[in-house]
Amino acid sequence: MGGGRGRNKARTQRKHFKEGRENVWKSDSTTTTTTDNSNNNNGRFDPGWEPFLSNNAAFEEYYKEQGIVTEEEWDTFMDFLRKPLPAAFRINASSQFCSDIRLQLENDFSKSLQGEVIDGDEIEPIRPLPWYPDNLAWHSNFSRKQIRKNENLGRFHEFLKLENEIGNITRQEAVSMIPPLFLDVKPDHYVLDMCAAPGSKTFQLLEIIYQSANPGFLPNGLIVANDLDVQRCNLLIHQTKRICTANLVVTNHEAQHFPSCRPISKIESEPTHSQLTFDCVLCDVPCSGDGTIRKAPDIWRRWNSGTGNGLHSLQILIAMRGLSVLKVGGRMVYSTCSMNPIEDEAVVAEILRRCKGSVELLDVSSRHPQLVRRPGLKKWKVCDKNGWVASYKDVCKLNRNGVLPSMFPSGREGVIDQADDDNKHVSGDYEKMDDGLQPTNDIGSQCESNCLDEEVSNLPLERCMRIMPHDQNGGAFFIAVLHKHSPLPALAPIEKKTRNFKVNARTRNDEPSEALPNQVVEDVIVSDTKSTDGTNEQLQADLIEKEHDGAILKPDACNGSKENNSAEVMTVVDQKAATGNVIRKRHLQTQWKGVDPVVFLKDENVIESIKTFYGLIESFPFEGHLITRNSDTSHVKRIYYISKSIKDILELNLRSGQQLKITSVGLKMFERQTSQEGTSTPCLFRISSEGLPLILPYITKQIIHATLTDFQNLLQYKSIKFANFADPEFGEKASNLEMGCCVVVLKQDEDTNALPDVKNVDYSSTIAIGCWRGKASLCVMVTALDCQELLERLRLRMGLEKEPGKQSCSDEDSTQERLGQIR
Repeated sequence: MGGGRGRNKARTQRKHFKEGRENVWKSDSTTTTTTDNSNNNNGRFDPGWEPFLSNNAAFEEYYKEQGIVTEEEWDTFMDFLRKPLPAAFRINASSQFCSDIRLQLENDFSKSLQGEVIDGDEIEPIRPLPWYPDNLAWHSNFSRKQIRKNENLGRFHEFLKLENEIGNITRQEAVSMIPPLFLDVKPDHYVLDMCAAPGSKTFQLLEIIYQSANPGFLPNGLIVANDLDVQRCNLLIHQTKRICTANLVVTNHEAQHFPSCRPISKIESEPTHSQLTFDCVLCDVPCSGDGTIRKAPDIWRRWNSGTGNGLHSLQILIAMRGLSVLKVGGRMVYSTCSMNPIEDEAVVAEILRRCKGSVELLDVSSRHPQLVRRPGLKKWKVCDKNGWVASYKDVCKLNRNGVLPSMFPSGREGVIDQADDDNKHVSGDYEKMDDGLQPTNDIGSQCESNCLDEEVSNLPLERCMRIMPHDQNGGAFFIAVLHKHSPLPALAPIEKKTRNFKVNARTRNDEPSEALPNQVVEDVIVSDTKSTDGTNEQLQADLIEKEHDGAILKPDACNGSKENNSAEVMTVVDQKAATGNVIRKRHLQTQWKGVDPVVFLKDENVIESIKTFYGLIESFPFEGHLITRNSDTSHVKRIYYISKSIKDILELNLRSGQQLKITSVGLKMFERQTSQEGTSTPCLFRISSEGLPLILPYITKQIIHATLTDFQNLLQYKSIKFANFADPEFGEKASNLEMGCCVVVLKQDEDTNALPDVKNVDYSSTIAIGCWRGKASLCVMVTALDCQELLERLRLRMGLEKEPGKQSCSDEDSTQERLGQIR
């Protein structure tokens, strides 16, 4: 009966089959192909590999019908779509070595790569993108094969990898750099990036606020970077960690339900912040992504028009949520990497209709004039599963759940027989199935349309921007810039014919661990939401409320019950209840499962030991700016520093019952030393490499200045005995330091040995590293990658004749013997 190996029952073998299967893993060495030499390997045909298809009849038909380009340029447009996308990268404007890297690109790589010939073809030299300010964004167009064959290209490639890992440059598609440029971000702005992962635009926004701030000081603004997917949040954190910022919060929410953190109760002496609002919002929504087809050729195979239709309602909800948390007078940029007008102009048109004059679509055609762009479309059609329709009144009744009025230029439903529409559920047109309502009659006979007159929008959609691939040899992108003039209008009563759908029963990724009753979503106007498979997902009408500026606002969708709201994990400033009693609440677990709590550090012993050991001057803002991610405050491993703006947001989040699901916040400033030697020092915490540039101007103890020679030797050999430094005075000063963490600064002037005045030093150009003062040596606490990059910077900046690490074997052996390296 079973499959056991009883007596006379052997394992089934190949010989038991009448027809043997072909072994596709073993190629016949005698079989060759003579018909196509381009698809063989040493004369043998390889059936397992096929190049990506670069055509899709439905794709071409769809965009020809939409008229996104003229007939004369269609062939050129398609030719560019089939070419690989050139690479682009951006120099970190806030980097200490920004000017050095730009000069290296302009004077070294641009010239060395000019005129290079590979296999008889002259390669295209690197060049700055003409529309990006200050020559900070660059374009390169090399293949992997060319990089392998040319030494200069190989050197340039290694340079890009190193600087990208360090954070001095960011690899990013050229068109992806455009939306942040139109936000007009200032250093004191609160900015929300609603769908931030993988983080290149967030990194760019951080660069802008830091570049505009005064050198050596934190900007007053902040960036809140949000994404729905936890794994993509981790990618976002990895990307933004390279900029070492104390002005960033990474959250994990559905963008259409992003919380506004309204306080649970009004408390006297409470700060003026009544909810979380932003000066700028970047709304780069999820989309079909066919604008990235040059770098993702798999899109050719899987593209269909239904993807854009399915995302349309979600994009509207996200955009409306962005506008609801945008301050009056603020600016929002709506963008997609899709060419589909259903995801682009149709969404913008619906936003403008719903906002009824409170939001304006700005004309930014005069900004960045060297950027080649095209105006937005004013007319388009909708393609459903039965074909093209030009107006909602032409949509078959059986397919109205898949096509919405907002997809059309006018946004109107047209003339529809309401009686027929209301009675269709009982007229026999549908029958109840396990997977929902299914049509039972002939669809084709009911989908005949006698009218294909094209609608034309009366809204100024030409103010939108379309970036096309063949205009500047890049990807495709859509951008619309919106300005909020006044509070969003109150919602009109929901009419009977409006289709209301309940919230999907599945738990959202950003929901708390328990069911939260009486949830409210602020300022989201009802829209029929369709998923890509055609199912209906919609918030109930009674979950919608009006926007009232200045009023005491109700809790958001992420608020829980009264019991859940009281689950505070941070020890915060004392709050007075109505009775005047002081309440301090502390719990071991956060409201969000799997997320570490954010705890303000209040341990005076730890704080005082750090201030005393490093001699931090009083002007450094310490109180209320230190946090940990460990609920056990008696054994803190890492201490993070936050800016004043982030501090205000965290306190607001506490008063609102922790609506924000925070995955990352703050700049790692101090880290506990766990080695045996480290636990015997006066201060258990060392300064991290990420936090050193921020705290450096305020350190008066445990800091020494090294000559260029000794600084290089430390970077190259990592550990040197006190007696073996080239400058004996430096070695003596190092030995006089207390055991533990210290800071070594490269002397700006070789003749200056005195510690410079903190107020008169330009720390934006100061080079410093963290070290450990051991019993008999000084050891570097910097990664090998950082050491390598710093050595390269010093070689270029100081004009060194010999690159460190390139000595002959005899020179290196003698140097190591002289230095007497130890660990």
